[in-house]
Amino acid sequence: MAGKPLRVLACGDVEGKFDLLFNRVQVIQKKSGEFDLLLCVGNFFGSTSETEWEAYRTYAKKAPIPTYILGANNLETVHYFPNVNGCELAENITYLGRRGIFSSASGLQIAYLSGTESQSETAPAYSFSSKDVAELKISLLSIQNFKGVDILLTSPWPRDVGNFGNKPEEVDTKRCGSVLISNLAMSLKPRYHFAALEKIYYERLPYRNHVVLQENTQHVSRFIALANVGNTCKKKYLYAFSIFPMSSMDLAELVKQPQDVTENPYRESGKEAHKSKMLSGSEEQPACQFFFDLSKQRGKKRQSDGKEGQHFQHKQPRKISQPPGSCWFCLASPEVEKHLVVSIGTHCYLALAKGGLSNDHILILPIGHYQSVVELSSEVMEEVDKYKCALKKFFRSKGKRCVVFERNYRSQHLQLQVIPVPLSCCATEDIKDSFILQAQEQHIELLEIPEHTDIKLHNQEHLIFTSNWILERSFFTVLKKNFLCSLAGKCWRAKPF
Repeated sequence: MAGKPLRVLACGDVEGKFDLLFNRVQVIQKKSGEFDLLLCVGNFFGSTSETEWEAYRTYAKKAPIPTYILGANNLETVHYFPNVNGCELAENITYLGRRGIFSSASGLQIAYLSGTESQSETAPAYSFSSKDVAELKISLLSIQNFKGVDILLTSPWPRDVGNFGNKPEEVDTKRCGSVLISNLAMSLKPRYHFAALEKIYYERLPYRNHVVLQENTQHVSRFIALANVGNTCKKKYLYAFSIFPMSSMDLAELVKQPQDVTENPYRESGKEAHKSKMLSGSEEQPACQFFFDLSKQRGKKRQSDGKEGQHFQHKQPRKISQPPGSCWFCLASPEVEKHLVVSIGTHCYLALAKGGLSNDHILILPIGHYQSVVELSSEVMEEVDKYKCALKKFFRSKGKRCVVFERNYRSQHLQLQVIPVPLSCCATEDIKDSFILQAQEQHIELLEIPEHTDIKLHNQEHLIFTSNWILERSFFTVLKKNFLCSLAGKCWRAKPF
């Protein structure tokens, strides 16, 4: 890596406040030194742009540094952009174009997509379509040894950007933004992705572009949304950073992983989008709710008549895989031992372990038939996490901490084992050491999964997942006979299963 990094400023919606923006840039440069580029996302022009803009258009004024902007996001401002392929609008102010890649003299690659997502394939001048996104992706992915781009500029946010990370309070990231941009960011792997339009500042935790332990380590991506210029709440609308072009960096330096890196937020949304597409032609099924009645004959389900249990929410039934034979853990099965059931939720239930390692050994089980945690849908996983939180709080009040593990080996039905251990006689590091020691004695390689990794992405067959929930440490290995028995006996001095 040679030379100096590029110093870049990114800006949110300018909305015609050119003097305010450029005066602020000049102040920053006097204080912090010269910057090389100013990148503007969102609405550059506003409803009152004409007077201020005339001075820049006629060269009476000029931007203090080279400024690159995106195109219109509404019909009212389309006339400011005479050429869809990009052009110079004023001195030091360049419209990048509808979509494409801009390469600086130093090799910095900036991918850009102007406008908002179109609701039809024939996109108006201020929108983009799936065809635009596909063509932009093809132009870059066809490059030999393509690793990603340095910067991605869009006006709308990507949908689901808050998955697995910190979420903005003011914006629901599951409803806001563009699915097409999520797909674009997933493919282009930008080191920095800037967007605007929502009038807030939000910097997401960096996320991975590879699947841990399955793919080679790749660089991380950072998403930053910027507020509007001159907003009364004084939310951040300018973001300063230094960057070396990816092409000039050593691979080891490029792929360094920060401590707060998370899973890629778009992997799950990609799966959900595929499911939605597959189901889009299917006829919607009428809503129907069932209660699991453990006070009656075993295995019976009775349909709700709407007169009782009014606090239950009516939800669309979901098709769940059925066991090849009788399953002891499916709640509707005649084989379920109902006297062990502690609590029943919408998607999961709690039960005491039969022949548990301790008197308060608890199982978290899905009501439907799932073999492993990697198969759980998002709503089931959400309820599993709620049960974990409740158990953690409960056992903490009893002076205990929880260890949670799954044994996915010759098991038809997922069983999350929750083992409380006393705080006084088992320190957190002792638990981790016990796992590692027993694995070594059994000649098993126990691999630690990095923090913020989505465990559902590890879909290999016959994996054992073990997690010390207090340490937020997760391990996995291929299961071998007697490992859990030995581990449990060592860690909690209890008899084997």
